[in-house]
Amino acid sequence: MLWRRNRKTAGAPAARRPKKLRRPFYEWLIPTVMLALAFAAKALDPVPMQVLRNYTFDAYQQLKPRPYGGEPVRIVDLDDESLKRYGQWPWPRTLVAKLLSRLGEYGVASVAFDMVFSEPDGKSPHQIAVALSDQRELGSLVSELNALPDNDAIFADTIKQVPTILGFSLNDAPIERPMPAKYGMVVSGPDPKRFLQHQQGYLANLPQLEKSAAGIGSFNPGADPDGLFRRVPLIVGADKIYASLMAESLRVATGGTTYVVKTSGGSGEVNYGQETGVVSVRLGGPQQNWIVPTDSEGAMWLYFTPDLPDRYVPAWQVLDGTADPAKLAGNITFIGTSAIGLKDIRLTPLGNMPGVVLHAQGIEQILEETYLRRPDFAQGGELLALLLFGGFMVVLLPRVGAVWGAVVGGIGVGTGLTASWLAFTNFGWLVEPLFPAATASLLYVVSTFLSYFREERQKAQIRGAFSRYLSPDLVAQLAADPDKLKLGGEMRDLTIMFQDIRGFTTISEQFDAGGLTKFINGFLTPMTGIVLKNKGMIDKYIGDCIMGLWNTPLDNPNHAADACRCALEMRDVNYGPLAAKYKAEAEAEGRKYLPIKIGIGLNTGLCCVGNLGSEQRQDYSCLGDDVNLASRIEGQTKYYGVIIAVSDKTKGEAPGFATLELDLLTVKGKTEPVRIHTLVGDEAFAKKPEFKQAEIVHNSVIAAYRAQRWDETERLCDEADQACVKMGVPMPGFYELLKERIAEFRVNPPPADWDGVFVATEK
Repeated sequence: MLWRRNRKTAGAPAARRPKKLRRPFYEWLIPTVMLALAFAAKALDPVPMQVLRNYTFDAYQQLKPRPYGGEPVRIVDLDDESLKRYGQWPWPRTLVAKLLSRLGEYGVASVAFDMVFSEPDGKSPHQIAVALSDQRELGSLVSELNALPDNDAIFADTIKQVPTILGFSLNDAPIERPMPAKYGMVVSGPDPKRFLQHQQGYLANLPQLEKSAAGIGSFNPGADPDGLFRRVPLIVGADKIYASLMAESLRVATGGTTYVVKTSGGSGEVNYGQETGVVSVRLGGPQQNWIVPTDSEGAMWLYFTPDLPDRYVPAWQVLDGTADPAKLAGNITFIGTSAIGLKDIRLTPLGNMPGVVLHAQGIEQILEETYLRRPDFAQGGELLALLLFGGFMVVLLPRVGAVWGAVVGGIGVGTGLTASWLAFTNFGWLVEPLFPAATASLLYVVSTFLSYFREERQKAQIRGAFSRYLSPDLVAQLAADPDKLKLGGEMRDLTIMFQDIRGFTTISEQFDAGGLTKFINGFLTPMTGIVLKNKGMIDKYIGDCIMGLWNTPLDNPNHAADACRCALEMRDVNYGPLAAKYKAEAEAEGRKYLPIKIGIGLNTGLCCVGNLGSEQRQDYSCLGDDVNLASRIEGQTKYYGVIIAVSDKTKGEAPGFATLELDLLTVKGKTEPVRIHTLVGDEAFAKKPEFKQAEIVHNSVIAAYRAQRWDETERLCDEADQACVKMGVPMPGFYELLKERIAEFRVNPPPADWDGVFVATEK
């Protein structure tokens, strides 16, 4: 027999398969750099970071403001009604003295002026006399005015009678004279002066007023960089350390004489996260005193209550004696203003409030001993939380995936927020959770995006590499789960198909290059569609030949059956619609019509499949003896006069299909024989009576042939040929082949131990 030379090899170039993308360097580098920058920003704690942190603490106060308990602190308010009744500010010092005297009659513990009296009263008789001194005709009037008591002197005398604290304002003006000392200042630890709210000088009160006052304190509250007032200082710095108006009010009310300022290191402790600064201020009197925690600048955090009317007593009610004595007797009193025109309104976490309220609320907190503080460990704890949350997102998120990353990250963020809230509500600690949480969230978004970007690139490569060789459904499955692709080769059971055009050389002689290209594309396109439709993969095209694979790259337990269905559909399409199309084209072009005959070979077996090739190029293909066997089986279809030939292994994997045995064959290059069959129909065809009858007769032919009953075999060949015609799949070539072999065996009988195996000497 003459074997046609096979043009197929298992190692020929195939559809390129994308390598599974490893995690690219930028996918860990970018989040790591972001985490490092966030850590540095948190450690350096720039002003924008402080502002954002303060917004968190503002929100806590808005959610749970400090309850107002009616503490003995009142504000005598120079409100709009008082200004309407007694005239615009500034009032004559005699009227201010009257207000102060009335408060003394009400029995207040102390009176603090949230204002400064730095200039002589312009409405004083002496000041008026000075203004009229150049008018000689008014000489007697000037003398009478000079004889009257000076308003500032009257005010100073009243100050002596009532425990009064005067306010002063820090500024950068040169100090003309020192203020009189009203208290002692003791520092425990390093000098805190350089850390305090500090200016070169101050705007002081008239000397005679200062001499009469029981206390003098700064009323500069000091706004944060965003313009909100959240803290009020207990001590400030100028030429020396001074107490604030708030601190002085409490000292005078309790009969104290000395402040004790403690700085970090004063008792050997370490103030983590900040340089040496103020830790606390001890104030009050001998009967009762308080140690007030402060920030490093000597200021206390204010825990605000809403600005309630009960805290205020209008100045006009004090002056006309209609104020409620219970709201003043024994209370620490501040004189300030809520009038819009006097412009002493401050923006706080709970909205706009008169500036004097900040001092009053600070005293209330001290009396309640309800403090807000940023503990020493806050900065270190926040940095640790940042590293833990951020490190999880950088290191573990790519391993646990976006869903579990979101779950664990959400638990972590929720835990941080809850812990911060509980620290605020139970201990008054200001520990910020949002920056670590926001950083972790940002890292989650960035890491997830980078992972998504990588996966999309991988999916795009998969789609690009396999879209022409796999069905859209299989491509979608691979894109959805790229891990189904193995990076290297793997051993797996495949069904391999080779399909070829017989007599292609003769057919190609009818066309020029363009016509031949059009012809072959017109043939391969529908055949490729049939492979993809039946869940196969196009491994390669070799001229007019198609090599298809089943059960790769995705698992397909029915791969042999799908391959058989594909072969049958190829047969039906080629000898049906395609044959009609080619015949019509040949007639239209005036050339001879040559029917397109095809051969299809199928084999199932264990193969190595995966990325095969060189370091320069790797293609997704397969190799192994069973690949070569499939090629040999396809080559035998012409010899045996059939369209489809399948191995015994493929027949066993697709048992319901209609097949007829062809031979026991030892192909070239093999020593073990294989049983091959022709595939004539699907499962439904196998149940037809016509096939059943043809199968019985055909099996009788094979049995008689192998028993060397030559006459019986020849007679049965004619019956089997007729039975195949009746079932619709004639096989005249096969039965003629057997008759030719019998004729040769009659001349040259086979050996006595002949087992019916035919040895092919060519491909």
